[in-house]
Amino acid sequence: MIAYIEGRLLEVTGKGCVLVTPGGVGYELALPSTALVGLPGKGGELQLHTHLIVREEALDLYGFLTRDERDLFRLLIGIDKLGPKKALSILSHFSPEHLRELVLREDADMLATVPGIGPKSAREIMWKLRDKVAGIKTGPMLAGTPQDAPRGEYSDALAGMKALGYTEEEARPMVREIFEAEPDIDAPSAIRVALKKIAAAKS
Repeated sequence: MIAYIEGRLLEVTGKGCVLVTPGGVGYELALPSTALVGLPGKGGELQLHTHLIVREEALDLYGFLTRDERDLFRLLIGIDKLGPKKALSILSHFSPEHLRELVLREDADMLATVPGIGPKSAREIMWKLRDKVAGIKTGPMLAGTPQDAPRGEYSDALAGMKALGYTEEEARPMVREIFEAEPDIDAPSAIRVALKKIAAAKS
């Protein structure tokens, strides 16, 4: 199993890159789009955590900028009928932190926004990930969610901020910070604190 590779970037392909090791061997890897935008310029040094899939007619190597992404990829392809292409597509749309949070909230509708993942498939994936995601070694079970925060209050506060017109990317860090500072706060109070912080930042 090829688990890690480093070298210099030879070229960027349509769905990945070619990396040349110091020994002169070039490896073609498929990458999530989030990794593609983080690549160095041609000739730049690159380190990737990898997963090799052996098929009858090919050896497919997948690369990830972090071990966390690679581990989530392995969890995803362990789900029945969810192949590497769909797993890579999911990781192209959601960071590991965001995907764990979707599992916590059981937000199948958001997962269904990934091309090729329908509502029924999203619900099945979410149900199966709920048990598997606890096996990730990095961070608490759901990184990005305050460990001591009541899950319902945290989710309700996040949903309330989104209902007020804030995007998930805007609301998540703010709500997380509030619950980390006050784990016992309820959702309405958390929303009020968030709005006060926003108003203070604009003044």
